[in-house]
Amino acid sequence: MNIQDRLSRLRRELKRKNVGAMLVAQPENRYYLSGFSGSDGYLFVSQREAVLATDFRYIEQAKIEAPDYRLVQIKQRLDWLDEITGRTRRLGFEEGFVTFAWQRHLAEALKKTRPRLQLVPFDSIVEKLRLIKEPAEIAIIRRAADMTRKAFEYAGKIMEAGMTELRLAWLVESFLRENGSQAVPFEVICASGPNAALPHARPSERQIKAGEPVIVDIGAKLEYYCSDMTRTLCIGEPDDTYKKVHDTVRRAREAAVSAVRENATGGEVDRAARRVIEKTGYGDDFGHGLGHGVGLAVHEAPRLGPGSRDRLKNGMVFTIEPGIYLTAWGGVRIEDDVLLENGKASVI
Repeated sequence: MNIQDRLSRLRRELKRKNVGAMLVAQPENRYYLSGFSGSDGYLFVSQREAVLATDFRYIEQAKIEAPDYRLVQIKQRLDWLDEITGRTRRLGFEEGFVTFAWQRHLAEALKKTRPRLQLVPFDSIVEKLRLIKEPAEIAIIRRAADMTRKAFEYAGKIMEAGMTELRLAWLVESFLRENGSQAVPFEVICASGPNAALPHARPSERQIKAGEPVIVDIGAKLEYYCSDMTRTLCIGEPDDTYKKVHDTVRRAREAAVSAVRENATGGEVDRAARRVIEKTGYGDDFGHGLGHGVGLAVHEAPRLGPGSRDRLKNGMVFTIEPGIYLTAWGGVRIEDDVLLENGKASVI
């Protein structure tokens, strides 16, 4: 990762907004800008300074992971901040991440020593830098997606009638971990029969039966980058409803992939998938958005859904995941990670 390039892009944004420096606390943003993967700490980035403040537990780790930063050890919550703000007059912070209590505490602490310093809330300033993935980032996500596909192949081989959802979920998660994934980026979804009508059902003790839909939604994490994919499986011969619904969702997914292009909005791509589903009479049964960005966070910008004005750009990675959910029967969802490159979408 090119930390200096990322810092330069952030500094240009700060200058454009007439802000002298920024505090970064959100874990994915902190990692993106520094390479530091510890669970606690702050970045202070100004036009001249790049400071990483963390506590005793992570000092040695920070020396290795964030050599571009000057390290400051935190002994009390904000005791380090006064000495590094210098002549900063406007200090940005992540309004979408920090709590109101944190912001109030920061304001009170600075008021005593830096009464003229103004706190400036920023909405997703670093997240917007993360939107366009670098080639190295795409390569990691591609590896995570490939590992996830192998996990689906494994699931199809071991799944059998009488196995519980919890058992299948655990075996798939174990496969991912044993094959190199870090902690999975979200709780595995394994929902069979009527449970599959719940888009985010949690695995239960319900036993899987032959002929019914089984939604499996999993992701891997490699070098802190995520994948997010879903398949709907079936043991034995599926019924006619399964065949019709699965075919509809498959065609909706294909229509969405075909609709992806440079500068298309998330709403336009969502509409392409939704039209296919509506034509078969299942429009009311596709109740969630079509997809979301994937990277250091499993859910990030851009948003693909009804009314989304997020513009798709080359280098973005996002999910396409149409689904149909029928109460008392079950559901079908097919989800892939997609890269927009050279104006066209490709499944990675």
